[in-house]
Amino acid sequence: MTRRIITACLVAFALAVPAPVRAEHTRYWRRSDAPEFDKGTAKGVAIRSDGRLVPAPRFTSFADPNLAYLWELRLDSRGRLYAAGGSDAKVLRFDDSGKSTAVFESTELAAQAIAFDARDNLYVGTSPDGKVYKVTPDGQKSAFFEPKTKYIWALAVDSHGTLFVATGDKGEVFAVNPDGKGQLLYQSDERHARSLAFDSKGNLFVGTDPNGLILRIEIARKAAQAIPEAGSTFVVHETSKKEVTSLLVDPSGNLYAASIGEKQRAPGAAPPMPAIPSTPTPATITLPGGIITQVQTPQPTTSFAFPLTATGGSEVVRISPDGSPEVQWTSREDLVFTMGFSSAEKILLGTGNKGAIIELESQNVHSNIAKTASAQVTSLIAGPGGKVFAATANPGKIFSLGPGFDPQGSFESEAFDAKIFSHWGRLTWWGENGAAQGKVAFYVRSGNTSSPEKNWSPWAGPYKSSAGETVNCPPARFVQWKAVFLETDHAGAPSVSWVSLAYQPKNVAPSIDDVVVQEPGIRVQGFAQPSGGAAAPTPVQLRMPQRSGTNFPALPAISTTPEGSAKPPKIEVPPQGIEDKGFQSILWSAHDENDDDLVFSVFYRGEGEQNWRLLKDKISQRFFSWDTTTMPDGAYHLKITASDSPSNPATQALSTERETDRFVIANTPPRIENLRMRVNSPDDTSVTVSFDAVSSSAAVARAQYSLDAGDWQIIFPAGLLSDAPKESYQFLVSGLARGEHTIAVHIFDRFENSSAAKVTFEVPGRAGK
Repeated sequence: MTRRIITACLVAFALAVPAPVRAEHTRYWRRSDAPEFDKGTAKGVAIRSDGRLVPAPRFTSFADPNLAYLWELRLDSRGRLYAAGGSDAKVLRFDDSGKSTAVFESTELAAQAIAFDARDNLYVGTSPDGKVYKVTPDGQKSAFFEPKTKYIWALAVDSHGTLFVATGDKGEVFAVNPDGKGQLLYQSDERHARSLAFDSKGNLFVGTDPNGLILRIEIARKAAQAIPEAGSTFVVHETSKKEVTSLLVDPSGNLYAASIGEKQRAPGAAPPMPAIPSTPTPATITLPGGIITQVQTPQPTTSFAFPLTATGGSEVVRISPDGSPEVQWTSREDLVFTMGFSSAEKILLGTGNKGAIIELESQNVHSNIAKTASAQVTSLIAGPGGKVFAATANPGKIFSLGPGFDPQGSFESEAFDAKIFSHWGRLTWWGENGAAQGKVAFYVRSGNTSSPEKNWSPWAGPYKSSAGETVNCPPARFVQWKAVFLETDHAGAPSVSWVSLAYQPKNVAPSIDDVVVQEPGIRVQGFAQPSGGAAAPTPVQLRMPQRSGTNFPALPAISTTPEGSAKPPKIEVPPQGIEDKGFQSILWSAHDENDDDLVFSVFYRGEGEQNWRLLKDKISQRFFSWDTTTMPDGAYHLKITASDSPSNPATQALSTERETDRFVIANTPPRIENLRMRVNSPDDTSVTVSFDAVSSSAAVARAQYSLDAGDWQIIFPAGLLSDAPKESYQFLVSGLARGEHTIAVHIFDRFENSSAAKVTFEVPGRAGK
C-alpha cells in the first residue's frame, strides 16, 4: 500500500511538470499595453493607459517669453492671455500670434499668482515677502494689499469682487475688498494655504501643506461692501499626499484635488531655508513641488527659498457634491502641478518632471496626450476657439493644445533587439474606428546597431492592411516600426490596440557553458525514486555548472504565439545526488540562442588514446551517470556534444562539443603488504605493528587500526602525508594485558576502495611471573 501511494505521488509530480516545448524558429514581437508603448516615441499620438494608441490633440508652441519659469495663466474678459513668472517677477500679455507685452514687472523674485476681477483689474501676487499688486485695464500699477507673510501661493476673486489670498508660511487666508481693505479670513493649523477654488454656493475650498487637507470655508457677509468673514469650516478630505497643488470644480459640482509628495512620518520643524547670495550670481532655487531652476538673484533684502519639495508621486481625487471621495489617478513618478479642462470638459493634468500633459478619460483610463520640451507643466487654462494653453517651467514656455487632432500624428516603437540576425515577416495589427480601412499606415526599418539614427535601412511601407503584409526590410538584428495616423476626424478617430511583427532568427549552434565532473561514488538522478522498504540512499551535495554567469539551471527564453500569448517555459527539475560506489557522474549546462530543444551525447577515451567511443547518446537531460566497474582503471577524458536537431531539419541542424578535464577511474582496492608485529621485550606490554599500503591507480588516502575489535584509530604514514600510491605505516600499541590479542588494519584510497587485514599475537607475562 505504501509503495502504491509513493508511486501515485511521483506520477502526479511528473504530470505537474510541463512537457518540453518544441521551439519554433518563427517568432513574434508584439506590443499591446501602455508600459510597452511608453518605450516608444509619440508625436501627435496619445498613449492610453488601457493600451491603445489614439490621435492626440494638435500640440504646438505658442510663445517663448525667455523666462526661467512661468507659474500661472489667466484670460481677461476679452480672451487675451496673461502669464506670470520670473525669475524677476513679471506678467506678460500675449496677442493671438504669441507676441508678448509686459504689463507688470518687479524686482521681487517671482510673480507667483494672478487673477482678474469682473472689471479686468489684474491682481498679481509676488514672492518672497511679497505683496498683492493691482494693475488696471489702462496699465496703472499700485500696491493693493500686503499680507505680511512670506509666500503668496494663490489668488481667487469671487462673484462679489472679493479677492482671496492664500499664503504661507503661517497657513493664512486673507479676504480683500475691491478698495484694498483686507483682513485675515482664516488661520489654518497648516503651514501653507496652497490652492483655492469656489463651489457653486460661493464656499471657498483651500488645499494645504504639509498634511494635504482640503478645507471648505463658508463665506459670511454682514453687508454687501463689508469684508467677508469665515463661517463654519470643515475638512472635506485628507489626501494621502503632502501638498495639495491644485483644486478644480467641474460643472456638476465635483471637486478635483491634485496632491503630491510624501507626508512627514513624524511632526517636526521645517528645515532652515538657505539664504540667497546678495550678489547677482547664479543660484539654485527649489520651487514648489521640488522644481529646481537656475536664476540670477537680484540682491534681495532677506533670505529666501521656496520651501515645498516633493517626492513620492501624486494622486488626483474626485470629491462628489455629497462629500464622498474617489481616487481618479495615481503615479509614483509624475507630479501634478496644475489641472484644467479640455475643450471636451475632460480633466487635464499638468505634470513634471517630464513635462507631460495627461487627460483623464475615466477613473481607470488616462492618456498621455502631449509632452513639452520643458521639465514641468505649471498651468493650464482653456482659451478661445477650443484651445487650451499650457505654461511650463525650466524653461518657461507657452504651448497650445487643440483644437482638433494632430493631422498626421505618428508613433515610433523602440528598437527591438532580436538578439540574432533575423529575417522579417508579416506585420499585423488591430484597432478600432477604421484602423483596418486605411486610416493608419505602418512603416518598418531594420539595422544592426542599437540606435536607429544612423546606418539603418530606409523606412519600408506604407503597410495599411491590418490582415497582415510582409515587410520589405533587409535581414538584421534590430527592427523598428512606425504608425502614422492618416485620418483623425472627430466622429471616428482610429486607434491601434496591438502590433505584431513575425521574424525568424538565423539558426545558430548551441553552446555548452560549463561541464563539471563529480567526485567518484556519486550517482545523479532526476528525482528521488521510491525506496521499496530499503534504506534510503545517502544524499550528497552536487557541484553545479554555471550558465552564462547564472546558477544552474537557468530558465529558458519564452517565445510567443502569433496572438502574443507566452508559451509555457521548459521546466528542468534540478538533479539530485546520492552516494553509490562505483558510479561516476557528470553535469553540464547548455543553452541555445534560438531556444531550440537540445539533445546530448557523451563520449569517452582513455588517456593516450586517439579515438572517442560513444558512452551514451540521445540524452535530453543535462546530466549523466554510469557504472565505472565495467571500465578498466585509469585516466580518461569525456566529450559532451549538443545538437539542436529536435527543432530543425536534418540539413539545418547544428551542434557543438566540449571536453572535460582529465579524471581517474579506480575500482581496484589497495593492498596491505608486509603486515607484521614485534613484541618489544619480554618484560614490556607494548608491541610495534608495521605494514605497507599499496594502490595500483590512486594515492592511498588513509589508514586505521582496531585492537581486539575495539574502535578504529586513525594512523599516519611515515612522512605524515598520504599522497602516494605506496605508503609505509608503523605504530606502537602499549598497555596490553598478558595473553592473545588481534590487531586489524583497514586502508582506503581516494576513491574509497578499501582493504583489511589482521594479525594475532601473544603477549607473554613479565619475568618471574
